[in-house]
Amino acid sequence: MSKIRMNTEYRNKLFNKIKDVFEKEDTQERQAFMESRETFNQMQTSAHALAKQVVERSYPTEDVNTLQHFKQKYGDPCDVVAKDKCFYFAHHEDVDEDGEKTDTSSHFDFGLYGNLNGSEYGDGENAQHFAHAYYREELKAEGLNPDIIAQQDGKDNNPHKTKHVEANDKFLGRGQSRYSSENEIGLAKSYNEPFYLDVIGTSHCRSRAIACTKDEYNIFLAWRTAKANVVSKHQTWIDSLQKQTDQLKIGLKAYRYLSEGIELATELGIKVDEAELVRTNSTGLTIYNPSNLANLIKGMKNKNQTREDKIKARIQYEKQSVN
Repeated sequence: MSKIRMNTEYRNKLFNKIKDVFEKEDTQERQAFMESRETFNQMQTSAHALAKQVVERSYPTEDVNTLQHFKQKYGDPCDVVAKDKCFYFAHHEDVDEDGEKTDTSSHFDFGLYGNLNGSEYGDGENAQHFAHAYYREELKAEGLNPDIIAQQDGKDNNPHKTKHVEANDKFLGRGQSRYSSENEIGLAKSYNEPFYLDVIGTSHCRSRAIACTKDEYNIFLAWRTAKANVVSKHQTWIDSLQKQTDQLKIGLKAYRYLSEGIELATELGIKVDEAELVRTNSTGLTIYNPSNLANLIKGMKNKNQTREDKIKARIQYEKQSVN
């Protein structure tokens, strides 16, 4: 029997099958990423519980209730209570070289797209990277690419990257404005909702720094570091996968016969059925079943089919393929 020559379709099938196994392997890099998310979740819960104590210390619940009562009574002139999930926390326990107390403050955002660097105006791509890595499994299940920012690390922006980033953000339900959460839906909204607290004052958070102790401030810093660590560990894992898949592409491109690709998969401990690869087309449908192939060819010949007829023929073809 003559050897089956490698082609683009076989290369893509082998590449995707092997890549999928690589992603599921319990490597040190993958484990570190998974653990970083677990650690962040724990710290997010405790840090926000502390934030609630600090915020209510500055804005007592009874004061908030009183102001909300006046708003109901007098309307907009008393509309000074708002919900927020990001806060400027500040302490004054450090001193400079002259022994004078210094002001230490930073912005802490508990939202899904909140900053990782203390900037009130967001953290751009790092914030998106965190959101995509945090909901990686959900994005993958939708056929999206949650690793795109990590894969494109160090490269200029390009249409390919933009397309995938925007698709991820759309699925997660990110709001249209990078400075506001008003239009958030879906996962972004459900993630953010538990972290809103009542604050008094209608101006931006920079103008209402909330006092805390140095120990409390350091806890907030540690929480934000844990958030950044999710991005760092995800990047390290994807870098390791990228190196493997880059070599995989080179090898598969060099192979002339399908059997060489099958041998590579076997050496990697991955079982691949050559007959299944040959039997199926790029959509995974078995095309060499005589009935399926005949129907497909007939459909190609019928130039006068209506749109409805074509849809019915395709549905029938796919049903037969499954059987």
